[in-house]
Amino acid sequence: MTDDPELLFLADDGTIPNNPRLPVLLFRAAVPAGDPGPVEDLFARHGWPPAWRNGIYPYHHYHPDAHEALAIIRGDVRVMLGGEAGQALDLTAGDVVVLPAGTGHRNLGASGDLLVVGAYPPGQSPTEYRGRPGEHAEAVPQITQLPDPPCEPVRGGAWPL
Repeated sequence: MTDDPELLFLADDGTIPNNPRLPVLLFRAAVPAGDPGPVEDLFARHGWPPAWRNGIYPYHHYHPDAHEALAIIRGDVRVMLGGEAGQALDLTAGDVVVLPAGTGHRNLGASGDLLVVGAYPPGQSPTEYRGRPGEHAEAVPQITQLPDPPCEPVRGGAWPL
């Protein structure tokens, strides 16, 4: 059984709204490294169908209309969560970060072998916002009206508050 996740609460910085209610969930060494298949199966079993395999964009962005799970399958990456004044994290193979809608994220540097599996709850198709003028005011109502996922994707438990 995976240890309880670390909870990260990120404030709205006026450009990146983050999530006013749900914390980021950080699971360390929570999934097997190397092969994306078992992680995709785990996410799917918990109602988070895998959507892509790739990396993390090197610019701040967020999704006001989707929660997102990022599993580090291979390599390591330093990410900035929450915008310019947010929190930098070092993630390595086996780590999972679950981002509630509105959470800014950016790749600050990664190993050449980085592979990430991304997943969203069913029916959620992420729109990408980058903190451009006017986006914040448009995003906040979407974030606050988006239903909470029925569970988190690693253990299948309720999103802890």
